[in-house]
Amino acid sequence: MMCRELPILGITMGDPAGIGPELAVRCAADPKWRDRARLVIYGENSVLREAARRWSGGVLPEVRSAGVLPWGSFEPGRAAAECGRLAYDALTLATRDALNGSIDAIVTAPMNKYSVNLAGIAFTGHTERIAELCNCGNFVMMQSAGSLRMVFVTCHIPLAEVALRATKGEIERVTRLLAEAVRAEGIREPRLAMAAINPHAGENGCMGREDEETVKPALEELRSEGLRIDGPFPPDTLFISGTREKYDGIVTMYHDQGHIPFKMLAFDCGVNSTLGLPVIRTSPDHGTAFEIAWDAKGAGQVNCGSFDAALELAYRRALRARERNGLRA
Repeated sequence: MMCRELPILGITMGDPAGIGPELAVRCAADPKWRDRARLVIYGENSVLREAARRWSGGVLPEVRSAGVLPWGSFEPGRAAAECGRLAYDALTLATRDALNGSIDAIVTAPMNKYSVNLAGIAFTGHTERIAELCNCGNFVMMQSAGSLRMVFVTCHIPLAEVALRATKGEIERVTRLLAEAVRAEGIREPRLAMAAINPHAGENGCMGREDEETVKPALEELRSEGLRIDGPFPPDTLFISGTREKYDGIVTMYHDQGHIPFKMLAFDCGVNSTLGLPVIRTSPDHGTAFEIAWDAKGAGQVNCGSFDAALELAYRRALRARERNGLRA
């Protein structure tokens, strides 16, 4: 094995008006990273210096500037075009650095989609933007916390479009990515479960035909490929402990079908990652929390658990990638 410098984890600051700057500086300043990884924050110097002054004793790792937005020039806790633009540019810069090998992984702090759209940028989420920059069409969002892993056949689309876009082909594609991710964690024969689209799994077609005509044929195809997968399960019973704990991964059909139970089960430690990309990307499983961002009244309310878990997962994946490439820190 060759030796080289420590893994480099790029942290995007997220929306300057949200809790991202606090999360970034607090987690990056944790002494546990000193001999494990090199951390680089992508964002704005004056905002990050102010965050470090407040929350990390002035300790601030390397900063890669994505633009200029002086501290005091925006209102904390409020959506604004200038904040959205900076967050978007930081994400873009970090992704390009990951693609050219300058960093080993990206950990993204929360962005506010409305702020980015106020800047005139059509933006539906981190996942889609990173995939666009990677020129990757075969990707999916996964939420995980320990042995609980969950993917979404459709994600950032209106509920009215779910039944149209949760096609047999999409269900199969997303499930294969989940199975591949679980195997990469050392589980050779993953046991998977799939949620139905309709309540009660459609009651054999009496409550919608989608599960009969789309979900069940997809399951048959996946089983013919050798996957161990059960379903379709009624969504209201799939997530009880006696059922979900039998499985290494769960396929859900739309954003809230999976996110609501996941966040109830693992809000403080859940991690969002994107499968299928040529780069490693993780993030915390929550938003910008404008209501407590930069607010003295909110001191102590910002929980770093999910962001710290995202850093740890990115670090572990970066190490595995280095080992595959014959490199070791």
